[in-house]
Amino acid sequence: MKRQRKLNFKSVGVKLFVILFCTIVLLSSVLGLTSYYAAKGIITDEVAAASSQSVVQAADKLDFLFAEYEALSRQFAVDSVLKADMETVNNPDAGTIAKVAAEDRIRRKLDSVRGSDERLLGVRLVSRSMVDAESYKSTGVSAVRSDEGILARMKQIDDGKGNPVWFPVRAKGFFDAYSESSMTMGRLLRNIQNPAAEYYMLIEIKGKALTDVLSNLHIGLAGEIRILDPSGNIVYGADNALLGQPSYIQTGKVKAAGQKQSFTAGNEQGSPQLVVYQPLATAKWTLMGYAPVSDFTKSADRLLYITLSALLAAALIALMIGYVLVRLIGRPLGKLARLMEEGEQGNLQVRTNFKGQDEIGRLGHSFNKMMEQISRLAGQSSSSALEVLATSEQLVIASGTTSTHAREVAAATGEIAGGAASLAAEAESSNRKVELMGDKMNEVAETNSVMDTSAGKVMAVSDQGAELMKKLVAQSESTLKMMNLIQENSAMLRDSTVLIRSILSPMIAVNKQTNILALNASIEAVRAGAAGRGFIVIADEIRGLANQSNQSIASVSRITEEISGHIENTVKVVGEAAPLFSEQIASVRESSRIFESVRAEMEVFSSYLSQSSAAVSELTGYQQQLGASMASVISVVQQTSASTEEVASMSSQQFIVSEELVTLSGRLEELAENLKQSMISFQG
Repeated sequence: MKRQRKLNFKSVGVKLFVILFCTIVLLSSVLGLTSYYAAKGIITDEVAAASSQSVVQAADKLDFLFAEYEALSRQFAVDSVLKADMETVNNPDAGTIAKVAAEDRIRRKLDSVRGSDERLLGVRLVSRSMVDAESYKSTGVSAVRSDEGILARMKQIDDGKGNPVWFPVRAKGFFDAYSESSMTMGRLLRNIQNPAAEYYMLIEIKGKALTDVLSNLHIGLAGEIRILDPSGNIVYGADNALLGQPSYIQTGKVKAAGQKQSFTAGNEQGSPQLVVYQPLATAKWTLMGYAPVSDFTKSADRLLYITLSALLAAALIALMIGYVLVRLIGRPLGKLARLMEEGEQGNLQVRTNFKGQDEIGRLGHSFNKMMEQISRLAGQSSSSALEVLATSEQLVIASGTTSTHAREVAAATGEIAGGAASLAAEAESSNRKVELMGDKMNEVAETNSVMDTSAGKVMAVSDQGAELMKKLVAQSESTLKMMNLIQENSAMLRDSTVLIRSILSPMIAVNKQTNILALNASIEAVRAGAAGRGFIVIADEIRGLANQSNQSIASVSRITEEISGHIENTVKVVGEAAPLFSEQIASVRESSRIFESVRAEMEVFSSYLSQSSAAVSELTGYQQQLGASMASVISVVQQTSASTEEVASMSSQQFIVSEELVTLSGRLEELAENLKQSMISFQG
């Protein structure tokens, strides 16, 4: 019965088929889609380049149109006749006939400009007062209004300071009073000499005029043309309802980034749009056109259909190639795998019948030779297993006997090792105690040395103190002698002050007599009259000198009294300090005797320290001898313990080896039995 074939996804043939199929389909898909998108990109770039040229030409036309009306406004600004007429109508001294004639010339000029250009909706000269009666306009336009929005636009013209200002297209005109859209250019006609004659000139251009200029500009089948201001609001568009509103597609960010004048962006519905733009040179606006990208890439869709057809054909070819690979590679390998599975079950009689000379044929021949060699090897292994089984039984008996003897030797050696270890531990403990004793003795010796040094320092300090006390006694005695001299000098100064007082008393009496004589001389000079005037002057001078002498004597007396008081205080203080100095000298002498006694005691203490240090040195020598003896004991014990542990370790290892040998013998016996049973399952 023929075996039913099942699709095995783990088969090499199936894997090769899947890899080849996926590779062909993937390469075809990538190549087709790459070509499709490359074609779309090339078409879009070419259309963008052509549309950019069209937009540039349309922008040039708009610039030309705007420049034409700016030139017209400049003509009005420099027209001397118009300027004179505007000054006349605003001159209160001008006659009525002159004003009417000037107004008529202004209106006829405006009508002539309006009539010569069909694109114009109207031309106005609006007074700065925004009064309609003071303004002028061409025929057929509405009156002037002055609501808030119009005043804001007029302020923009004022801010222009005589330069042209362009206003976006409005659905009902500049004054929101028309039935059609218009775009307005405003300009202030300045008159520096006569500000009252300044007017706003408004040139209103029909929205249809922009449509006519841009009528030849087409982008795609459903494209749209717009003009945007710098804020992105719509200045002109096909739908008047969108005027003044922000445009969904903006060009400001693209211009700021310095990119080329075409890009792709989504519209309100999210569909991609090809956008081209060109800034205007006059009005600071941007002309923008956009159209759906699908309008240009419809021709590239045929390439997508061709790609899908090629992809389908590639898939069919891949299926055919895969089927051939499965038959040539998958089936032979599957058959060989089944034969090897039967050999795995123990059937060594299986063989292949591959006749080819390729790798699969050689693999079949090698499989047949391998099965023959395995059959011979199985027969030899069966006979060897019987021999191994007999040998392993003898090895088990010998290993059991060796293991018993090794266990007994290990136990005895373990007891010896335990005793040696205990002895080593005791010796080690005694050695540590001897070392601690040595450390304590060293600390005592160091302490004695430090105390000896400190005693020497105390003796030296005592000597220095005794010397200082002697010097202090000598200095105190010198100070006491000086105090006695101060007392003697103070007594002499006190006697001198008494002598000074006795000298000053006659001088005071002489001054009093001199004053009396001077007074009498003055009296006599007055009696003498004119002849005694000279004596009056002399008497006054003598009396003045007497007064000065009296004041000087009084100052000397006062100073003498003060000196006498200070001397008395000094004598009193010196008298009080003299006993204190005597007591100080006695204390210093007592301190000197104390220092000498301290030095004597420290000499005795130093002798005791020397005796203690000698005793500690002898103890240190005995401790070192004891330590050496303990070290010898520890060394002998450690050697004995190490030898015993080594013997015990070798006995333990021998016992372990014996146990392992018994285990391995049993395992060898089991393996021999298993090998015997395994050989039975092969059919040689």
